[in-house]
Amino acid sequence: MQKLKRRWEITQNWQLIYIVLGVLGLLACGFFVATKIIPGYFEDVTYEYVFVLLTSLIFAYIFYRLCIWLFTKLKKRWQVTYRWELIAIFIVFAVTGSLSARISGPFMEWIGISSENMSGWFFWPMRILIIFPIYQILLLAMGWLFGQFDFFWSFEKKMLSRFGLKL
Repeated sequence: MQKLKRRWEITQNWQLIYIVLGVLGLLACGFFVATKIIPGYFEDVTYEYVFVLLTSLIFAYIFYRLCIWLFTKLKKRWQVTYRWELIAIFIVFAVTGSLSARISGPFMEWIGISSENMSGWFFWPMRILIIFPIYQILLLAMGWLFGQFDFFWSFEKKMLSRFGLKL
């Protein structure tokens, strides 16, 4: 346990939750990819389960290696103090992106915009325009929830300044 704490620069036990959430996220992503590529020609369901399990673990490991590579690049660039903070930041980005895309659908239906009653040339740009402010608000809220509000507040200011908006 001490080796794990030293590797991820964990100083307090509550920070271990980010390691657990990170591993669960990697396994979930591996499972998602494995279920999408399953060939569907297994006659015995046991073989299908074994295939999904092994493929999930392989993809989870590939995603883990990708994250470790990204951590080495982004820790210095984002000026993050501890490695466990990078896990929290990645989780916030993942949850915020998924949640803002998920929320935008019902919101567009609520205001009367759907792909059935208008052209895709109008619908998708409108959806992206609606996702943008939802994403900004959720990014700060999730950043606060995961203890990374200062990072995301400066990230927001930098991103909005690139769009010509000053805070």
